Amino acid sequence: MVEGSRQSGITLVTGGSRSGKSSYALALASGRGGTRLFVATCPPMDDEMKARIARHREERKGGGWDTLESPLLSGADLEIASGYGVVLVDCLALWVNNIMYEAEKGGTGLDEAGMAEMAGKLVSILAAFPGRVVLVTNEVGMGIIPDNAASRLFRDLLGRCNQVVAAGADTVIFMSCGIPLVLKGEQS
Repeated sequence: MVEGSRQSGITLVTGGSRSGKSSYALALASGRGGTRLFVATCPPMDDEMKARIARHREERKGGGWDTLESPLLSGADLEIASGYGVVLVDCLALWVNNIMYEAEKGGTGLDEAGMAEMAGKLVSILAAFPGRVVLVTNEVGMGIIPDNAASRLFRDLLGRCNQVVAAGADTVIFMSCGIPLVLKGEQS
């Protein structure tokens, strides 16, 4: 499907740390009309993260954005999000991290099959939205192999999540050095 052919659809913006993906996704989503919702998956765990969150809120200030803090992208939060013309979720990497944390805390664990199922459900829910959805994620599989099991599991789970979401997205954009590279669909 051509990105500009309808106002609804899913765009996935991925890239490495400081690649420009969040700024690009925000500009892309801001260019759409209608009501706007920023869904933040980052819990304010420490002072540095609180400052980062405040900086991101300042970027959106005056742009007509509502903000919803949803570390686990709960069903109730996604139902709220469905009422907006544009939804920007930043980011899936933190969502996967939060799910891993909750699974570990609950003693249940999480594997790639479980992650693929959760990502598939997320895509199905978002695909039914009447508006545009922009998702931000990190590409973490292009570096060195992590030295510990938890980091390797995170890399694998996020990689699986990204594959499932990319398969269900209308457009996939990879950011490198602040430059968008269209991997799927068309850039709008």
